[in-house]
Amino acid sequence: MSRGVVLFSALAFGYAFLYLPILLLIIYSFNDSANVAIWGGWTLRWYGALLGNDSLLGAFWVSLRVAVVSASFAVALGTAAGLALARFGRFRGRALFGGMITAPLVMPEVITGLSLLLLFVTLQGLIGWPAGRGMTTIMIAHTTFAMAYVAIIVQSRLSGMDESVEEAAQDLGARPFKVFLVITLPLIAPALVAGWLLAFTLSLDDLVIASFVSGPGSSTLPMEVFSSVRRGVSPEINALATLFVLFVSVGIIIAGILLNRQERRRQRDDQLAYSGRAQEV
Repeated sequence: MSRGVVLFSALAFGYAFLYLPILLLIIYSFNDSANVAIWGGWTLRWYGALLGNDSLLGAFWVSLRVAVVSASFAVALGTAAGLALARFGRFRGRALFGGMITAPLVMPEVITGLSLLLLFVTLQGLIGWPAGRGMTTIMIAHTTFAMAYVAIIVQSRLSGMDESVEEAAQDLGARPFKVFLVITLPLIAPALVAGWLLAFTLSLDDLVIASFVSGPGSSTLPMEVFSSVRRGVSPEINALATLFVLFVSVGIIIAGILLNRQERRRQRDDQLAYSGRAQEV
């Protein structure tokens, strides 16, 4: 057997292992039978039932609001932390500060969720806030661990960026805050977008930490799906997962088209610039 056949077989097995379960999930979302183990023909009724499922829809809107707010705060705090680590050099407590920033990356989610729960209970006993567990505590918890990812992304972007542009702006009289707004912020904008999307995804996907810090009436979508699956896999869950796969696929396709257009535009501009220099010579 040739090496090419072996590599192709391994590649095909890897892709099948990753995507075949997703394909089966999509197919069974159109199953007419309520029992997922029995095929009863093709139907769309589970998508209609999903739209009438108030518990799943309510949990989805809770997750969406929590994810948007948590990602926004995580970007603001993570950017400040990344800027401090990348631009302030060595300062007293830098090692401790860096360790605290990166700790949520390696800390088990069970430990993080339990520690945050104890923190909220203690604060409620001392100052009366937060008054119980709900959306506010989930937002704080998600912001806490998501900002670590944003800080690492922003720090990596700032560490690889040429500081001469910022120094030139300061030499021309620009104040540090204006340099950050006019020079630094546009240069790290792709990292901020990537950090926001990552924080949004982590918040929308979290189950363990939200289970510790949530309360009655604030169940997120992963919690609702998990509790539903424990009672048995429902075709409505398959329909919900299929819609998520559809939205993600459409987003990836649109992003790919935009990136290809941007790359073609860049290549066209480079060719025009090269031809212009050739004519001048």
